Amino acid sequence: MEADIFESYREEQAVDAQYFQGEKRKLIQPTSLKDPKLGKLMDALVDWINRTLKPEHIVVQNLQEDLYDGLVLHHLLSTLADVHVPVEELALTSAAQIRKLELILEELDRRLGPQDGSQIKWNIQLIHNKDLLATIHLLVAMVRCFQPELDLPPNVKVEVVSLEVNSGGIKSEVQTEVLTDDRPDNSGSDSLSNSERDDPIEQLLRLEAHKVNTVKKAILHFVNQTMASMGLQVADMDKQFADGVILLLLIGQLEGFFIPLCDFKLTPVNQSEMVRTHHRREVLHNVTLALVLLNDTGLQLSSVKPQDIVSQDATATLKVLYALFKKHREK
Repeated sequence: MEADIFESYREEQAVDAQYFQGEKRKLIQPTSLKDPKLGKLMDALVDWINRTLKPEHIVVQNLQEDLYDGLVLHHLLSTLADVHVPVEELALTSAAQIRKLELILEELDRRLGPQDGSQIKWNIQLIHNKDLLATIHLLVAMVRCFQPELDLPPNVKVEVVSLEVNSGGIKSEVQTEVLTDDRPDNSGSDSLSNSERDDPIEQLLRLEAHKVNTVKKAILHFVNQTMASMGLQVADMDKQFADGVILLLLIGQLEGFFIPLCDFKLTPVNQSEMVRTHHRREVLHNVTLALVLLNDTGLQLSSVKPQDIVSQDATATLKVLYALFKKHREK
């Protein structure tokens, strides 16, 4: 029985008994790899990475193939936690990649805290060996730590075979591995969270496109009326607020603030500059300052993170502008 299970994975997963000698390894059952819930979770994680790293012009297509060398994890750590690990940008050799992963995972593990259960869910070797199970566990933990408001597909579980090879033979055990927490998974409108029900922008974006565009035009008109005295004009709400400059000036105009120029970078940066760490920090600083000022005026936008605006997330930008529009239109 044990030998049959192990042999069924030899071709599918390219398992080498010598590689496993003295180690334990978990392999996702082929049937679980075809589970639509797992597919949705992987798609959600890829989408999250790409939105987060959009300003860096980094695009991930495959979780197994694109994260093993540490490049993507390095940029995620830098963007989400503002932690800049002193590692080379491109690690071309296996030894350099492992050293890079060692430093990055050391920083990540410090922030993610102890893992649930007694078994380690990821480590340097697993990530570098493109272990899908370990990679998903790590990314889910990062989402929960850095962006807990992000809704990942719930109730995702996979069947895994736990293998241990030693001089006495092969020991295997089939287990169920939980990837995301056990929450009610209703596909109808009743599955919406209270925050989604109450958020007017979330409600708006579920309407017909022409209704959404009508509201966007009203907000854009409001913004341009406010900025007219400064000789500024906004044509693209998603892109022109991404560096935080116009957003800070808009808040200053509406709230009667004077924001000293030394507090933010006035000259917007172009796309080529935004890929450089120094300029990205300045842009992130501008947007963070804007959200802090909004919070100080009583506009609490807990679901919007600075990196959402920097990444030109249309929904996040619209939430901020709508909050200002609603507050000052009603004055």
